[in-house]
Amino acid sequence: MDMKKILLVLALIFGALNINAADFKTLTDMTGSEVKIPAKVEKIAALWHANNQIILVLGGMDKVVTTTDQISKNKWFARIYPRLTKLPATLNGNDIQIEELVKLAPDVVIVSNKNFQASLAKEGFSVVNALFKDYEDMRKSVLLTADVIGGNAPARAKELNDYLDKNIALVSAKTDKIPTDKRPKVLHIVNGSNLLKVDGTKSMIDTWIKYAGGTNAIQKEGNMFEITAEEILNANPDIIIVGGADNQKSVAKIYADPAFSGLKAVQNKKVFGNPKGVFSWDRYGAEAALQILWAAKTIQPEIFADIDVKAETKAFYKKFMNYDLSDAEFGYILNGLNPDGSK
Repeated sequence: MDMKKILLVLALIFGALNINAADFKTLTDMTGSEVKIPAKVEKIAALWHANNQIILVLGGMDKVVTTTDQISKNKWFARIYPRLTKLPATLNGNDIQIEELVKLAPDVVIVSNKNFQASLAKEGFSVVNALFKDYEDMRKSVLLTADVIGGNAPARAKELNDYLDKNIALVSAKTDKIPTDKRPKVLHIVNGSNLLKVDGTKSMIDTWIKYAGGTNAIQKEGNMFEITAEEILNANPDIIIVGGADNQKSVAKIYADPAFSGLKAVQNKKVFGNPKGVFSWDRYGAEAALQILWAAKTIQPEIFADIDVKAETKAFYKKFMNYDLSDAEFGYILNGLNPDGSK
């Protein structure tokens, strides 16, 4: 083989290698792991409940080929994005349907669980861990998810992060200087099924309580842990906020429970249900950006009388989910109900 032919063969080989390299990109996920994914992702397995709404807001749901059991049953999500009803759920509880996932052949699997990440990576999947536990990491996770989706998702991610930052700045400007002893003590109960399961410090919940001008009644680190009725009585919160679906039922349950009757929050009628739309506002969906405004108006109503939560929610749903929210539907979100008002 003469030199020209050798050079031509080498050029073809290196050209092929370069094309192949250009077909992939490497992302650093929220655990610091480097993950190689296709440069243009077409199929996403969205196996973290909360991240599904981030994908929706970033305009990437048409690429999702499978979701979780929790999301597949979510009536608000289906109202906004009807194709959801056709998507299989390959995460049921803590079980991933590996065989079904193999058949669907996603380009990327998004998870929040390190064990899922390790086991799926062993099966040959490209796995991105998008978990966040505070607002700082939420911004990074939103950008990471946008990088997976591609297209105009990064621009939408910037809009979402800018909206979050705007709300944090708006609220913090009025609450930053409130001393701890002047802040109401706020107890956050996860949901009405167990009134002793609460959220403590070093959590996203603790952060929005602080932004909103309160202080966490439970000065114990962590999320969704159980405490005793005695600990709640000792904490004696000024305000109680309870999350989950059908929150007014949970509020009534708290008022009716003799164990809570001596609490300042109960005696002063300061027990509130946390809004829940496409995702629970108090946790890790995109509506965490709205939570800051609602919490501020709930915890410090005199300071934040000018915040119009209904107008903000309607604008958010229109801008980020292209949905015209009615007044009635906004009321259902406040009470943790389905879009038709059912429980």
